[in-house]
Amino acid sequence: MIGAHQPQRKSRARLITALRWAAALAVFAILFHFLPVAQLRRALASVPPIRFAIILIIYLCAHAMGILKWRMVVNAAGSQLDFTTSAQCYLGGLFGTLFLPSIIGGDVIRMAVGLRRSPRPAAVLAGNVVDRFLDVAAQATLVAIGLVLLPGSLPEQFSALARKFLLIVGGIFMLIVVAVFVLRKTLSTGRSRRFLRRLARLRHALRSVRARPHVLVTGWLLGLFVQATFILLNALLAISCGLFLPLRVWLFAWPLAKIAALLPLTQGGMGVREAVLVALLLPFGARAPLVLASGLAWEGIIVAGGLMSGFVAYVLRRTESQAS
Repeated sequence: MIGAHQPQRKSRARLITALRWAAALAVFAILFHFLPVAQLRRALASVPPIRFAIILIIYLCAHAMGILKWRMVVNAAGSQLDFTTSAQCYLGGLFGTLFLPSIIGGDVIRMAVGLRRSPRPAAVLAGNVVDRFLDVAAQATLVAIGLVLLPGSLPEQFSALARKFLLIVGGIFMLIVVAVFVLRKTLSTGRSRRFLRRLARLRHALRSVRARPHVLVTGWLLGLFVQATFILLNALLAISCGLFLPLRVWLFAWPLAKIAALLPLTQGGMGVREAVLVALLLPFGARAPLVLASGLAWEGIIVAGGLMSGFVAYVLRRTESQAS
């Protein structure tokens, strides 16, 4: 019976992937339809190849810092992963983002590799969840900094809308936390001993991370550094496309667009991130074709970085297998 269901699951997975790619292409098609394509093409052509290559190298260096952060957090939970294995997990996740829904899809690859290689799989799961939470907290911090710096240039109605959005996101997160806390006994009632043992290991791993507040603070600060680096790189690409905006505007808009890309609507969040960024930057006088051009250039950085990360992860795996 299990073998009979395997082809159905694979077909369903392929269908969902195809639908998400179609959704991403549909979003881009709508944007291209309403925006002048000639101006968009000129903006993309104005990006010097050498600047694109330099930004790609800095982008990968920032992710190298992300590897250190991810390993620090999952090892605080007790996963006991060395740097090579952590690099395989993290870089494989960057590659997987290109093929799995939303930017959280890469987390599936990270955990798939880490769960096989760690003597404590529950620690990998708990640490990865904490690491993702730290990334979202860093992005929310950057949005808050942008809001503090923007009162003079942000329309009052738009500012109120942004604050409501953050309150809604924070409220949803708190509701999920409260619901899990209230229903924790109900969820465990009637479960098998094997499930309860796994749940106990997961709780123990989360407590291990919570018992190391310095790891959480350091992870949050590293997340701030990595996300701020991405914002600076995106602003440089936008300048090459002819879009000049104050850095405080990018601090406000770019993390919000990235948070919106967490929704599993399109492949790797493609299209969603660009559409939200266009909507957020229009009130600041940005021209939509230039915003879209900078977003497409950044997608090029993401795709090139993901392919290179996948190649490096493959080389590390081959080298490790040959050495063993």
